[in-house]
Amino acid sequence: MKSLLIVESPTKVRTLSKFLGKEFTIKASVGHIKDLPRKELGVDIEHDLTPTYVVIEGKEKVLKDLVKSARSADRVFLGPDPDREGEAIAWHIASELNGSSDKVFRVEFNEITEKAVTEAIKHPRKINRNLVDAQQARRILDRLVGYRLSPLLWRKVRRGLSAGRVQSVAVRLVVDREREIEAFTAREYWSITASLEGKEPPPFDAKLFHINNEKAEIADEAQAQGILRNLEGRPFIVRKTEKKKRRRSPAPPFITSTLQQEASRKLRFTAKKTMMVAQQLYEGIELGGDGSVGLITYMRTDSVRVAAEAQQEARALIRGEFGKDYIPPSPPVYKSKKSAQEAHEAIRPTSVIRTPLSIKPYLSRDQYSLYALIWNRFVASQMHSALMEQTAIDIAAEPQKPGDKEQYIFRATGTVVVFPGFMKLYTESGDNGQDEEGLLPALAEGDALNILAITPKQHFTQPPPRYTEATLVKELEAKGIGRPSTYASILSTIQDRKYTEKAEGKFRPTELGTLVSDLLVERFSELMDYNFTAKMEDNLDRIEEGGLRWVDIVMDFYGPFDKDLAEAMESLGKVRPKDIPTDQVCDKCGKPMVIKWGRHGRFIACTGYPECKNTRPLEQEGTGGKVPAEETDEKCPTCGAAMVMKSGRYGRFLACSKYPECKTTRPLATGIKCPDDGGEIVQKSTKKGKVFYSCSNYPKCKFATWYKPVSKKCPDCGAAFLAEKRTKQGEYLVCLNKECTYREELRERESEQAPAEA
Repeated sequence: MKSLLIVESPTKVRTLSKFLGKEFTIKASVGHIKDLPRKELGVDIEHDLTPTYVVIEGKEKVLKDLVKSARSADRVFLGPDPDREGEAIAWHIASELNGSSDKVFRVEFNEITEKAVTEAIKHPRKINRNLVDAQQARRILDRLVGYRLSPLLWRKVRRGLSAGRVQSVAVRLVVDREREIEAFTAREYWSITASLEGKEPPPFDAKLFHINNEKAEIADEAQAQGILRNLEGRPFIVRKTEKKKRRRSPAPPFITSTLQQEASRKLRFTAKKTMMVAQQLYEGIELGGDGSVGLITYMRTDSVRVAAEAQQEARALIRGEFGKDYIPPSPPVYKSKKSAQEAHEAIRPTSVIRTPLSIKPYLSRDQYSLYALIWNRFVASQMHSALMEQTAIDIAAEPQKPGDKEQYIFRATGTVVVFPGFMKLYTESGDNGQDEEGLLPALAEGDALNILAITPKQHFTQPPPRYTEATLVKELEAKGIGRPSTYASILSTIQDRKYTEKAEGKFRPTELGTLVSDLLVERFSELMDYNFTAKMEDNLDRIEEGGLRWVDIVMDFYGPFDKDLAEAMESLGKVRPKDIPTDQVCDKCGKPMVIKWGRHGRFIACTGYPECKNTRPLEQEGTGGKVPAEETDEKCPTCGAAMVMKSGRYGRFLACSKYPECKTTRPLATGIKCPDDGGEIVQKSTKKGKVFYSCSNYPKCKFATWYKPVSKKCPDCGAAFLAEKRTKQGEYLVCLNKECTYREELRERESEQAPAEA
C-alpha cells in the first residue's frame, strides 16, 4: 500500500525518511499553501465573514506536486505542526485533494523520533475543525484590523504605516512604561553598613535594620551623619542568631515563553533567534552516521507536562551521573496554567542520552548553546530539591553613654547550600541578575565583634526599568496578550515597523510609535485595552475547545470597531508631532530653523519653507534630539576604546566612543563570509534608508543582496548561508544560489502580523 506523508519543512523530510519504509513518499508544503488574498480584504462582511482563500504566490508548483503525489497514493497523511496553525495548513491541503477525503488523515507528533512518528501513523484522526476555526478567527481578526486600520494611519499620520491587533497593544506596553519612567521622581535615601569581624573568619557586612524597634529609614545625609555620631564608641554585640532550613525546588521544564526569557538572559538571544534555532533542533540535525535526528520536542507549547518515559530516562541518567541522592522519591509533577494545551509536552530533549557535549561537534555554536540550555533545564527539573540553610544575625550597637537613648540593630544574612540537588546542574536566572547572599562566620549570642568600618551610602529610588526581550515576553504572558506561537513575531514586528527600538538591549518607543499608540488609544480604546485583548485570546481558546462559534466572536468585535473606524476617518485631522524651536538660523535666508518630523524621523528645516527648502540631518546639529549611542562589546581597532552603535542618514553603523578624538567607523558585520571573495558581509543602507547587505571589500567585490544573511547551510545545494526574504505572505529562508530553488518558511506564526496592504 502506497502512502504519502505531507509535512511543512523540507528539513523534516530528511529526518522522517529514516523512520518510514519505502512504501512512504514524504513531501513538504513549505509552510502555508493558501491564505487570504494579497490585494483585497478577502472577507465577506455581509455574509457571515466568509473568507476567500487563494494559493499563495509562488506555491503553485508545490501544490501541483502535492496533488499529483496524492493521486497515486492509497493513503495521505497530513503531518504539519501540532497546533492551530498546523491544523489550518492540513485543512487547506485537504481542501485541494479533490474527492480524496476518505483516504486523507491527520497525524501529529510532538517530537520527530521513530517512536513518536510510527505511533502517530498508527493512530491517525480527522482534521479538527475547532482548531481550524480558532486559527481562522485569529487570521480574520488580524486581517480586519490590519486592512481597515492601515488606511487610516496612511491618511492621518504618514503613508506606509500599518497596525496590528496584538502588536499595537504591545507597543502600548512600551509607551506606558516610558511614561512611567518620565513621570518618576527620584527620592533620596541612605543606608549604613557596618563591616564586622568575629573571632573566626570571614569578615562580613551588616546593614542598619531597626532604629528603636522600627524599620530604619534614613532620608538624607544629615540624618545619616547624626546616626554615625550616635554610633561612635558603641560596642557591637551579637543579639540573636536564627537559622532556617528551606528547600529550593527546580524550575519546571521550558515552555515557549520561559525558553525565550531564559535564552535572552543567559544567551542574549532575541525571541526570534531563539525560535529559529529551536526550529532547527526540532526538525532535525545531521549527527554523523545517525543521519538527521530531531533533538527536541515541539517548541511552541504552554504545557509543562512531561511523558512518563522521558522522566524515567532522565532519572536513570541522573542516577548514573550524580548518584541516587539526586533523584527525588517520585518524578516531580509541575502544574501548567489554566489555559495550557495539555495534549502537548514541555520543551525537552527527545533523548537525554544525547548529552550536549556528545553531539557538540555536529551543532553550530547557537544550536549547541540552546540545546545545552534545554537539556540542562529539563534534567534539572527531574532532580531533587536543593537544601539551603538561611542564617540571620541581629547585632546590637549597645548604648555606652548616659545620653544614648537610641537603639540600633544591624542585620546580616547569608545562605549556605547544604545539599545542592538540581543546582549542581542548573539554576534559573533572575530578571535583575541578583546574587546569592554571602557566607557568614560561626557566631553565638553575646559575641563581641570587631568594627572594621561603618559606611554611609547615598541612594535614590529607581524608576521602573525599560523592558528587555525577556521581561516584555513575561509581561505579555502575564497579561494574557498573545500566545506561545506569537511572542517572537510580536517583538520583531514592533521593531521592524519602527514603533519601538532597543538601546542597550532595552525597548523604548520611537516618536512615531508613541504618536501612533496615543492615536489608537484615543480612538480605539477597546482594541487597545489590555483586558480586552486578553479576553479575545481566551475566546480563541474557547473556539478551539468547541465552546464558541468563531463567526459570533469576530462579528461581536467588528461591529464596534467598524463604527469607531468610520468616526475617526470622518472627524480626525492630520496627526503629527509639533515642531521643536532651535536657536539656529538658516545659513541661506536667515530665518529661524526648527526640528521637524518627517517620513524618516526628525530633521532640521528652515521656517521659510516653501520659499526656502534648506534642511539638514538632525544628528549633525548637536540639538540633543538624537538617539543615544548603544554600547557594544566590540573594541575600536584604532584606539582600543569601546565601539558604540549609532544612527546616521544612511542607517546604523559602529563608531568609536572616543569621537571626535577618534573618528573610526565601521559598518555592521553579520558574521557571515562573502560567497564571492571570502570578505565580511556587512549591513549598509541606501540614501533613502533601505537596508541591504554587501561585501566589506567593495568596490573590489560587488556582492550585494537586499535579504538578510542567516548562518544556516542550504540543505539542498550546500551553500554556506541562507537569507531572510520577506513578502506580504510571510517570511522565508531562501538560497541565494541562482541554480537552487530551496525555500523554507520561517515559522514565527505570521498569523499575528497584520497585513500592511492598504
